[in-house]
Parts: sequence; C-alpha cells; structure tokens
Amino acid sequence: MDATRLRRFLLINPNTNALTTQRLRDVLQPLLPPGLALDVQTARFGAPYIACEASHAVAAHACLDVWTTHRGTPTRPLHGVLIGCFGDPGLFALREVSGCPVTGLAEASFIQAGARGPFAIVTGGERWKPMLQRLANSLGYGAQLRHIETVAPTGAALQADPDMAIRCLSQACQNAAQSGVSSIILGGAGLAGYARLLQAHCALPLIDSAQAGWEVLHGQLAPPAPTDQDGFYAPWIGLPPAFTQVPTKENP
Repeated sequence: MDATRLRRFLLINPNTNALTTQRLRDVLQPLLPPGLALDVQTARFGAPYIACEASHAVAAHACLDVWTTHRGTPTRPLHGVLIGCFGDPGLFALREVSGCPVTGLAEASFIQAGARGPFAIVTGGERWKPMLQRLANSLGYGAQLRHIETVAPTGAALQADPDMAIRCLSQACQNAAQSGVSSIILGGAGLAGYARLLQAHCALPLIDSAQAGWEVLHGQLAPPAPTDQDGFYAPWIGLPPAFTQVPTKENP
C-alpha cells in the first residue's frame, strides 16, 4: 500500500528506556489491521522510568517534544496519538494542541474498566497511588476507582525480572480482587502483555493498559480533539525549532 494512504498513529513512550518502547511495540504491533501504521517513538530526554511527580512533569514536556517532531504533514496526517505511560503525562496539553484524538494508557483503561463498573488498579511504584487517584478524579472516574494496589518494585524493575513480576503481581491482583470491584487494570507500559499471563491467577477480568490504549484510540472511543488542526496558543522562547514550526491557533 502507498505509504501516503496509510492511517498513521503515533505512540509516544515518555521515558527514555528503549526496552519499554520495544515492549509496547511487540505487544501492539500484532493488533494492527491492514492499512494502519503505528509510529513508536521514545522520549529524547527525561527519566528512564517515571515514578514520581518530577519525572512525570518532565515526561509531559518530552511528550510534546516528540509530538512536534512527528505530528505529520498535510499529506501524511496523524489519526491519533497514544501516550505510552500509565499516568498519561501531557494528556491534556497534547489533546489541546493536536488536531486528532489523544489518549493515554490510564485514561483508556479507565474507559474500558468503567464500562464494567467499579474497578481497581495494580501497578508498580508506591508513589503512583496519589498521582493515579488525582488523574482518575480529573477524568471523572474517581468514584469508580475503588482500590489502588501498588507493589514496591517500579515498573522498570518488574519489566527487568519477569519471574519476580509474575509472583508479585499475582498476589497484588488477588489482593485487589477482594475490594468489591468488577475488573482490575494492570497498569504500566513495562507490564504490557502481563494481563494475559496473570489471568489464570485471578477470578476477575484483567485489563492490559497498553492493549486498552490501542483499542480505545483505534476504536474512536477516546475524547475527540477540540479542533481539527494542530496548533499552540502561545509563542515559544528557547525551545527546539520544531515547537516554533507548529502553527499558532487563535485564542478562544
């Protein structure tokens, strides 16, 4: 097929860990139907894994940086952007400036899990609990999120040791299942693909956040873009040239 006729989607890994990017690619590439292309990109700067407020804030900037460079052209436009982090850094900013739908692993998982009823989250990194609760509240899912089970290892540590991850996450899922929920989100780019491996150890449906991200974005379940064209609302000083090359929208 002519490359200019492909429906093109952009997946941004907001951390600098190329192994995480590869894991996302490996899990999502087989899900692509003919005629679709998934451009998978890694942040140019930031932390190797996102585990705190500061690394999350820098990751939001890194997402915008990737988008300015890979947002497409009039002949090869983007049809959607997926933030490959279970915390969705830069979600609201990217949605504001992109002329196409944008979602993240967390929002997409909330959409899928919320359709079933109350839900829980299992993820790596203890500092994520208040951050995820705040995100759920801001997206309108605070009441449905009944429990967040964090395990001590970070997502990066779990990704590096699959056997430990299975043991640790299996127990965490069993704990979360006791909270009276209808489903459990296994959250984290580094944990992409683990829901399938852990399902036999849990009586409740497990939602893979990476797979949910793609299904929501491709299935057009993500909130629509505010306008049909890219653009910032303010000029920039001191940022890379790609930022200044993005059109400026009229302020509402």
